[in-house]
Amino acid sequence: MECISVFDMLKIGIGPSSSHTLGPWRAAERWISELKANRTFDKVERIQVDLYGSLSLTGKGHATDYAVMLGLTGADPEMLPIENIDKIVTSIKTTKRIIFNNEKALDFEPDTCIVFNKKFLPFHSNGITFSALINGKNQKSTFYSIGGGFVVKEERRNAKKNFEIKCSFPYPVDKGTDLLKFCKSLNMPISQVVLENEKSIRTETEIDYELNRIWDTMLECMYTGCHTEGNLPGGLNVRRRAFDMHKGLKGATPYSNPVEWLYSIRDTEVRFRQILKWVSCFALAVNEVNAALGRVVTAPTNGSAGVIPSVLMYYLVIENHDGNFEDIKRFLLVAGEIGSIFKKGATISAAMGGCQAEIGVSSAMAAGALTELLGGTPEQVLVAAEIAMEHHLGLTCDPIGGLVQIPCIERNAMGAIKAINAAELALDTDPQNVKVPLDKVVNTMWETAKDMNSKYKETSEGGLAVGVNMSDC
Repeated sequence: MECISVFDMLKIGIGPSSSHTLGPWRAAERWISELKANRTFDKVERIQVDLYGSLSLTGKGHATDYAVMLGLTGADPEMLPIENIDKIVTSIKTTKRIIFNNEKALDFEPDTCIVFNKKFLPFHSNGITFSALINGKNQKSTFYSIGGGFVVKEERRNAKKNFEIKCSFPYPVDKGTDLLKFCKSLNMPISQVVLENEKSIRTETEIDYELNRIWDTMLECMYTGCHTEGNLPGGLNVRRRAFDMHKGLKGATPYSNPVEWLYSIRDTEVRFRQILKWVSCFALAVNEVNAALGRVVTAPTNGSAGVIPSVLMYYLVIENHDGNFEDIKRFLLVAGEIGSIFKKGATISAAMGGCQAEIGVSSAMAAGALTELLGGTPEQVLVAAEIAMEHHLGLTCDPIGGLVQIPCIERNAMGAIKAINAAELALDTDPQNVKVPLDKVVNTMWETAKDMNSKYKETSEGGLAVGVNMSDC
């Protein structure tokens, strides 16, 4: 069985896409590590990057070229100050030189050194090949960005698998049935089983630190999105809506930072329509930050980063005003485990499965996590995840202009609302009467992904991407 940690499903990175931005960025880092390991880094005379398939077709809109350049400079997507991105890229474009891994200056003309090849490589639709001229010969290395920031090499046999993580959990889970078996035998909720697995590779102090860091990033992201006005970059002139929604919703309680902001919202009287607006506002805020190359948490991808934080905020603001870090911890542990089941049994890559693989999976993750916090049994948690995914099956990925904006941003709001609804339905469901178990819907999602026409898989060659004229936007 595979070992996929919660921290593999929930990664801190820079937008707008985990597969098209964070993945290529990490691939560049991996390539540099290869060169170092082979002791050829110092011999590199020239470099070139070839993008294939979906990485090429929607690469400009997803800032894939930016990600490649930043990765080649050795910048860390978790730590790089956002305001430095344009400075670094502008410097490379202006000087036509790149500081390779921040060590070695090389000639680098982005327009010719990053090649957008429309053809698809046979292994996976997100292919990227790095070439280095060494002693007069080109040495190549090909990687594939398979969704959620995961990167694998060409020789790997199954793109759905994460081969990079080498560990052995005491309670290995591939399917929902595995998870329920351990919950029953150990008499533990899902979050505790997941925690026991995580403790086999990290101390609980380390786990808490990383989960706190993930939540702080999510909260900061929502706060930034709700307090930033204007249009998103990219040419569609999409106006940020979270700012206006937040302005109309917030009360008079003063605040000066994200934590005070959270408590100020708790003090606001909230009715049903306002709940819908608040949840939508949180989701829009995250994905507007993502679309502007901001720092988000892949959950399980950047394009679906707004669902989980907005549903968790719903719990903290609406359902439980006494919610604390232990609640946040349980939520993220459950969400991560559900996401890993989908990754193992299907895919979290829109380039492989359409948007059902991103928004659908994130909605299922959030629905299951919320259900546990609201007192649901492990069986009801999986029912909630199944309900959420069932009503995202077949969802296409058709971003206009290749930008993670229309319809991506709104889809996060819809996925969050569906997650909350799925949790409520699951809490009123007797699992004994459920006709479609989670494992069945995971398998159905994968079969649907394989049957889906490729033009609806993040290529901008079908759906809204061709049905809407960019000049009308």
